[in-house]
Amino acid sequence: MLSQIFLPFAATLLSYGLFHVLRFVYREVTSPLRHVAGPRNPSFIVGNFMEMSTDATLTDKWRREFGPNFRFNHLFGIRHLHTADLKAVTHVLTSANYQRPPSFRDLLRRLMGNGLLSLELDEHKRQASNQAFGVAQIRLLTETFMEKAIELREIWALQVAPGNTEARIDVLDWLRRMTLDVIGKAGFNHQFDALEGKGKPNELNDAFTDVFHSPTAERDMGFRFAQSIIPILRFLPVPGAKTTKKAREKMFTISSQIVSTSKANIKASAREKGLSGQRDLLSVLLKSNLSTDVPESQRLTDDEVVSQIPAFFLAGHETTSSAVSWALHALSLNIAAQSKLREELLTVSTENPTMDELNSLPYLERVVREILRVHTPVVFVTRIAMEDDVLPLSKPYIDKTGRSHDSFPIPKGQIIYIPILAIHTDKEIWGEDAAEFRPERWEHVPDAVSSIPGIWANLLTFLAGPHNCIGWRFSLVEIKVLLFVLIRAFEFQPAVPKGGIVSTGDFLQRPTALSDTDKTSTLPLIVKPYDAQGH
Repeated sequence: MLSQIFLPFAATLLSYGLFHVLRFVYREVTSPLRHVAGPRNPSFIVGNFMEMSTDATLTDKWRREFGPNFRFNHLFGIRHLHTADLKAVTHVLTSANYQRPPSFRDLLRRLMGNGLLSLELDEHKRQASNQAFGVAQIRLLTETFMEKAIELREIWALQVAPGNTEARIDVLDWLRRMTLDVIGKAGFNHQFDALEGKGKPNELNDAFTDVFHSPTAERDMGFRFAQSIIPILRFLPVPGAKTTKKAREKMFTISSQIVSTSKANIKASAREKGLSGQRDLLSVLLKSNLSTDVPESQRLTDDEVVSQIPAFFLAGHETTSSAVSWALHALSLNIAAQSKLREELLTVSTENPTMDELNSLPYLERVVREILRVHTPVVFVTRIAMEDDVLPLSKPYIDKTGRSHDSFPIPKGQIIYIPILAIHTDKEIWGEDAAEFRPERWEHVPDAVSSIPGIWANLLTFLAGPHNCIGWRFSLVEIKVLLFVLIRAFEFQPAVPKGGIVSTGDFLQRPTALSDTDKTSTLPLIVKPYDAQGH
């Protein structure tokens, strides 16, 4: 009886595996990119994926060896074309022919539902076309950013209260709490109370921590990718499956509760005083959804609205806390820049500046640009060609046979890897000091910088084209508010020896102290109260 069940199942698995092997071999021998140089493929199953996950500098080494264009292998031998050529990058990011790979979208969909991060083309445009992230809305939310930044300042002030001249603070941990509270209140009108420590369970944050920050996060992500690439693997009990399932259930339970509460508040507000009331992002989205001016075909379903919350949470919490942490780290190593920034910030007569007042500060703008250049939170993005194409190059490429090419033929299904951080620190674009944090460079940037496509500052931090980050204004103002409040109040110095803070993470780069072996992401700094009389 068992053999009658097992043998057909085993034969099916064997046939399925043989099909993929043969398809891989055929793809290798017929691909128009087969002559593109690249690193050795160490394994058909994992390709270069594992070594790239454990060595964040590996693609840098390959660029030095093979140049800006080379190929490498991902899971199951899937070939990626790496390109840092700006002409090619612009073509890929601004063309509708290149979309996020189905495996990546499936991974996000299974974890976070049908939100903005997992959609393409018309569906993406429909969900992205709202006023939640417009200038007027962010101007209003600046008050919330300021409120939470001041709350964080007061907490740190207690740690360096009279009697203590300084304190060693894990700034990343506290910034993650602060941005959690911000995205809760500004995003969903929901109180997480992470800063106040009232003991409220922050299950949404816990779910993301389990998935993205646990000691096994990188390994588990690899298995989730594998399941997205080969769907039959979803029937296997792979490591991290229970964690992912539990995290998804937490996210959707909390998100559903938040949406229900928000809709009830809007209806109550409408009965009393019209559709004004709440100004958080979710309420703005829901009000737009309820408006009679919006065609039925453009409205979001309840499930789609619920799916926006994990997307907002990931984009508005993880990346901003990481960016500000890197900013404080960089400023702790460059005291001259820290002092110059503080001097400018202290010229503002109020402790509660508006968005427009913050945006008028030139050195603050340069510091933020430089941080998001050198320490861009998202290290790379990938795109897949939906149809055959030709990828233009700004410089000829010499293949393994010695032939020169001024373009790449791109077959349908080819995945393109765009190294954002590498482009941001390319010496040919930015000069010999490209890897250094130097805000003054933005006074006169090299002409080559203008070739970088981007929705903001000729940087790829918020991408370009149809999939640029719709929350870029939200992020920038929140970063500026935090720097304004913290740099005016404190002086920051390194808490570990030079070289003791490294970047961890494959897709999102986060600071980690080598000395804190029990944590996956941490940034200790020495924090001192700023004494204007002593300077």
